[in-house]
Amino acid sequence: MQPSPVATSTPSGTPTTSRLEHDFLGERSISDQYYYGIQTLRALENFTITGIPLRAEPLFVEALADVKKAAALANRDLGVLDPKLAGYIAQACDRVATGEFDNQFLTDMIQGGAGTSVNMNANEVIANVALELMGRRKGEYDFCHPNNHVNCSQSTNDAYPTAFRIALNKKLVGYRESLAMLADSFAAKGEEFRNVLKMGRTQLQDAVPMSMGDEFHAFATNLREELLRIDDSRNLIREINMGATAIGTQVNAPDGYANLVTKYLRDITGLDLLLAGDLIEATYDTGAYVQLSGVLKRTAVKLSKICNDLRLLSSGPRAGLFEINLPPLQPGSSIMPGKVNPVVPEVVNQTAFYVIGADLTVTMAAEAGQLQLNVMEPVISFALFTSISYMTRACHTLREKCVVGITANAKHAEDMVRNSIGIVTQLNPVLGYETTASIAKEALQTGKSVHQIAVEERKLLTEAKWNEIFTFENLIRPHFIQ
Repeated sequence: MQPSPVATSTPSGTPTTSRLEHDFLGERSISDQYYYGIQTLRALENFTITGIPLRAEPLFVEALADVKKAAALANRDLGVLDPKLAGYIAQACDRVATGEFDNQFLTDMIQGGAGTSVNMNANEVIANVALELMGRRKGEYDFCHPNNHVNCSQSTNDAYPTAFRIALNKKLVGYRESLAMLADSFAAKGEEFRNVLKMGRTQLQDAVPMSMGDEFHAFATNLREELLRIDDSRNLIREINMGATAIGTQVNAPDGYANLVTKYLRDITGLDLLLAGDLIEATYDTGAYVQLSGVLKRTAVKLSKICNDLRLLSSGPRAGLFEINLPPLQPGSSIMPGKVNPVVPEVVNQTAFYVIGADLTVTMAAEAGQLQLNVMEPVISFALFTSISYMTRACHTLREKCVVGITANAKHAEDMVRNSIGIVTQLNPVLGYETTASIAKEALQTGKSVHQIAVEERKLLTEAKWNEIFTFENLIRPHFIQ
């Protein structure tokens, strides 16, 4: 049945046409300027939670188009879809995948229905694009139907998670690159500061001397460890349940469809996707999302700790550690003249807090699954997509706006080492712990230097021995001296 054109007008009064669409709940009028249909319209009315539409994640829209194209091609090969119709659907999917119709993907990222509204948004847009390619009007679903044709051999319960995993896999590529570049920038500072002497600290107390270069190189190592965890997570989410349909029994899918559609998806996406061995388990399992969320949280915790360190090391300038200078980006106070705050480490801290909280959301949503389906996947997708986006931007911002511009206050840092009681630890192999402890106690009580007490007053070692132990090189890269 063809839709009946209905004359309407835009808010500006310009005449336009609309079409009547129906579902089993009734009929609705939809402006012909929209490619989505009645089920998307209902979703727009029902879900106004985040205000963030599906189009905000273009990789997800692209992945949905890839899934629908692979399904059309597989259904064509298996004789389920007319080859000509499958070709039109595939062409429509190609156009959607380029982003041409992103403005038609408007359903809220958090929604009820396990993602049905997202799936139908894709089905309706693709059907109407295909209809126009066929020379038909939008809504002439006798010729290309959102459910019967675009959604053929599919359910939301396999199409949505498959597209979600494809989009996650691609989104993680950009995040991994951003994190790797941040780690490289710390490594470069490690090399730049390799001969800067500073005091190491434990529990915020003076510990033993070290190289500032080693401190920054350790930041790089700490973050590079996370690259392998990202790779592990990408490997987990390459497993898909396409062909499972409603609950994993493959109801309404022809024989051979699951393997064939997975093959087409590998070809279309360029990803090494793997069909799950147990489709019933794969349809409700969200363990891979929990793993990925945990990896994001782990990296966020590390990154936040590093930012805490940068804030401490740059504290001052007169009454703090003041070992490093962060690039001054903006005035820091509306009342205190001259104050400059470590705004980039602060914003990265706050990003990390969000990601840590989002991990709890993913955990609770994963646990809330019941029987053969987890209906909470939309909030999982929202949490993971936003966490990856925010972490990607945080890594880029920290590198570009902060790390590459850090400078060392080398003389000040070295002076603090020379005046520190902590250097007495270097004398343990020569004088023993009890003696060095008494030197430390006296230095603390009197304000005298370790050198003054050990060499000048107590004459526990010669000036030559002192100089051997406390060379610049031995303080930065110590060797055992007895």
